[in-house]
Amino acid sequence: QVATLDQFKELYVRKFGQRKNSIPNVFCAAMTSGLLYSIATMPLEAAKNRMASQKPDPETGKLPYKGTLQTIRSVSAKEGFLALYNGFLPYYARCGGHTVSMFVLVQML
Repeated sequence: QVATLDQFKELYVRKFGQRKNSIPNVFCAAMTSGLLYSIATMPLEAAKNRMASQKPDPETGKLPYKGTLQTIRSVSAKEGFLALYNGFLPYYARCGGHTVSMFVLVQML
């Protein structure tokens, strides 16, 4: 998030004339950085949640998911890759909000 934050701050200065390191500049850059973070990590978060809430098969007693990558492959094959992004808006609100509050507070210090 830190690497993309600085790149987006520069982008918003060049493209939209924002004053660098101003609160609006940091806010916009942090929301965009949080968006990229959310897009990259949502499949991992979805896999973690599915693994945490899985139930054993009633006949075999085996769990359907064994690991993160296997879970991602299995869900993608059965439900489509976009199923890993179910609940994206609340996840982005959480990650983006955290990123904004963290970087705006740091900027104010």
